Amino acid sequence: MIAGIGTILCGIAFYEISIGGMASWKGDESLSASALAVLLIWVGGFVSIYGLTAAHAGAFPLLFLALMIPLPDRFLNWTIELLQRGSTEVSYLLFNLVGVPALKQGFVITVPGISIEVAAECSGIRSSLALLITCLLAAYLYLRTPWKILVFILLVIPLSVIKNGIRIVTLTLLSLYVDPRFLTGSLHRDGGFVFFLLALLLLFPAFLLFEKSERRDASQVLEPVSREVSNDQDAPSRLAREE
Repeated sequence: MIAGIGTILCGIAFYEISIGGMASWKGDESLSASALAVLLIWVGGFVSIYGLTAAHAGAFPLLFLALMIPLPDRFLNWTIELLQRGSTEVSYLLFNLVGVPALKQGFVITVPGISIEVAAECSGIRSSLALLITCLLAAYLYLRTPWKILVFILLVIPLSVIKNGIRIVTLTLLSLYVDPRFLTGSLHRDGGFVFFLLALLLLFPAFLLFEKSERRDASQVLEPVSREVSNDQDAPSRLAREE
């Protein structure tokens, strides 16, 4: 009860500070702070009503609500730039692997007949967030070992970059050798889900490996317990025979 009320008061205080417009905060940072304050009030209300035990049991759903907090532009721009750089490097590597001559200058890749700029809009930030949410849900439902959960979630970063690089190279090659309209057509605008499914397909072997190891570890733990239970059940029969 006390912990819940304290969390609510912290949320209210944080909200008052955020809407007060601190000089060092920009508009987007103030919005993020306000959303965080609302989340603290919600969590505090849950703890006040149901207690710390219920909050511990529901820790993942409560923390999952943090995804509703909008990222400040400063952090979002840094993330987008990171994805841009990674996607550019992967695209350049893939062009060389398939035998297409390419020249890379910053975020611009030039191949015979066309120059492609990996712009901020092409960074794949939205599909990367969707992939992160999917990995979080899968890890919560099927994995229990902390290091396996961490590794599985961290795989989102390289897979997002690889997926986006494949998307850029695929659209470029289709525009060069099939139809130039592929760079402006529906596959470019609305085909992100195709490459999102590709990322899930690349992620599936790692998930399957971790999930099988979790089941194997669980069976190894339960096996000695089952033997102990069977031994306890056989003890009365042994005593009866001895008598």
